[in-house]
This record gives sequence, structure tokens and C-alpha cells, in this order.
Amino acid sequence: MATSTTLLLLSFFVLHLALLVNAYEYSTEKYYYNNPEPVSKKPFLNVIDSCWRAKSNWASNRKALADCAIGFGKSAIGGKYGAIYVVIDSSDNPANPKPGTLRYGAIQTQPLWIIFARDMVITLGNELIMNSYKTIDGRGAKVVIGNGPCITIQGVGHVIVHGISIHDCKPGKSGLVRSSVDHVGHRRGSDGDGISIFASSNVWIDHCFLARCTDGLIDIVHASTAITISNNYFTQHDKVMLLGHNDKYTADKIMRVTIAFNRFASGLIERMPRVRFGYAHVVNNKYEEWKMYAIGGSANPTILSEGNYFIAPNNPNAKQVTKRELNENGKNWKWRSSKDVFVNGAYFVPSGYGSCAPNYTPAQSFAVAPASTVPAITLNAGPTTCVVGKAC
Repeated sequence: MATSTTLLLLSFFVLHLALLVNAYEYSTEKYYYNNPEPVSKKPFLNVIDSCWRAKSNWASNRKALADCAIGFGKSAIGGKYGAIYVVIDSSDNPANPKPGTLRYGAIQTQPLWIIFARDMVITLGNELIMNSYKTIDGRGAKVVIGNGPCITIQGVGHVIVHGISIHDCKPGKSGLVRSSVDHVGHRRGSDGDGISIFASSNVWIDHCFLARCTDGLIDIVHASTAITISNNYFTQHDKVMLLGHNDKYTADKIMRVTIAFNRFASGLIERMPRVRFGYAHVVNNKYEEWKMYAIGGSANPTILSEGNYFIAPNNPNAKQVTKRELNENGKNWKWRSSKDVFVNGAYFVPSGYGSCAPNYTPAQSFAVAPASTVPAITLNAGPTTCVVGKAC
């Protein structure tokens, strides 16, 4: 009887051990599907994040972030050489903003590094028109701009927007909006973009969350250039990102945009990005969903897709990453894929001849990570959870 009981207990132990092993193997397989790099004691950071996120003194040295950009927007310094301005009031008056509000800081003539005293949700009365040499830095607080008009960067330079959530943006209404301390003008209304970049240069948008806007999440038009869009989390939207005003606006030929380390997540349909005339370096992004296409364009743009991780939708008619809006012979357009990873039947249709290299300056250049690491280095796209005194 004792022998039978011992054998029964031993059998139960072996069965329990087998179940534990199977559960471990399943969890390990699931982990490595989403995180192909081995587990490390240190966070696996992309080249931008490795510049600042591991430093515990980020809060006392906020302006060091301005040295961390890569690509075409490398020179964007925002408010690096200005004072710290603290937002303490979430209210908004488009024509006569109060001191302590976001708009009051954004319109000042002098450089400012704008931070937030606490978590806040800001519903703007009309579009927020940024002045030059401004940084909006949401680190250390949960900052949301939404449910009203959102951000306009027009005719200015050296703007950094970092670490905020922008969602459910609505068109602006006709009315008075102040764009600087000494100028308030009548605006005819805005389109409802999350961030509209219009005739501007040296702009860096990093670690933001963008979703569900009336028009685009980010639109870059009217000969804007020297721009980097990085580490952002895009979700639940149709027309995600537009580069170029229309097929006749040839001034957009000067446009140079780097799109790096972003996570194009669930519920996206198209324009990740859609490009006209200019040049886009689309590098080390993770594409988790598109319903029509991921990267598209018209009017002979140049696009280099490098080291991206594309997961095609299950729809057999939407496996192609690329889409050309053809009013001319698109076979001559320079569209290239280099070292991309394609999952679930995704494929890229290349075209054109000659080099597609971005021709960065030494300061702008950076090492492209292997595409297999992209799920890991984009895992923390969007606003970071930063606590004063600790690394982010």
C-alpha cells in the first residue's frame, strides 16, 4: 500500500513538473516572439533613448535631451538656451493666455523649456500656435492635449515636442488666436491634425502618443524640412502621417524627414507615411497593423525603408507595404527596402535606380539597428514613465 501511494505521488509530481515545463516553454516562446533579443539586466535602448533614459539626473538636466536627436531633425534645439517655464494652469484662452498656461509659454519670443507641475488634461480653445525655440517636455507628468484643436507649428524653427499624449483632436474654429506676445491674428480654422508642421524647419517630435484625430496625426507640409519623428506610439487612426502638401506643390522637394523607432500599432489604415516630392528615411519602426498600406506616395518622392519590422494584416489583399498614387510612371521613383523584416506575407515593391542613401551629415548620422531588434527597441514608444531621481 505504501509503495502504491509513493508511486502515485511520484506520478503526480512528474505530471506537475511537465505542466510547469510546458508553461515555461510557452511563456518563453511568447516572450521571444515579442522580444527577440535575450533578456538583459539593462534596458534595451535605441540610440536616442540610450542618450538620456539611463541617467537618474534627467530632471535636473532636462535640456540635455536636446543633444539626443538623430537624423534630419538633429539640429532642433528647442528651448535649450532658454529658461525653464512651468505650466501650472490647464486652462486656455486663445487670444489672451494667462501666465502659467501652456499657451502663454508657447507664444513667448525668447527660448523656453516648457515643463508641467503635475498631471493635467488640456483642452485647447483653439489651435496652439508654437513660437520658435520652444520645447514642450512632458517627462515626470501625464500630460494630455485632446478633445479640441491641437498643435500648430507654422513658419517657425527649432521646436521639440516630447513625452505628451495627443488624441481626439478637433478642427479649430474661425477666431482670434495669439501666435506671439505682440501678435494676435484672425485664424480661419484648423483641420483637426494632432500636430501640423507648416513651412517650418528643425523640428523633433519624440515619445508622444497620437490617436483618433479628425485629420492627420502628424502632417508635414509647405516646404517644411529638417524634421525627425521618433519613438512615438500611433494607434486608432486612418490617415496617420502626410509629408507634402499636394501633387503640384513642388516647393516640398526640399523636405527631408527621418521617421525612426516609432510603433505603428492597432487600428491604423494608411499613410505611415504618405510622401510627396521630398525624401523620407523610414528606419527601425515596428508596423503592427495597416488595413490599406503602410508606406505610400505620389509626385516622385524618394523613400528608403531600412531595418523596419512589418507584420502584414491577415487580409490577403493588403499584404503589400507600399502603394503608389500614379499620375506618372512610378517605376522611376526611388523606393528601396534594405534589411527590413517581413512577417505574415508582407512585401515591399521597390523601384528606381541609383542611391537612396539619406546623405546625412556626420552629426545627423546614426547606426541602424538590426530589424530583428525592432520589437524590443520600440517596446516603450510613446510617453515614458519618468520619476524624479530615477532613470526612465
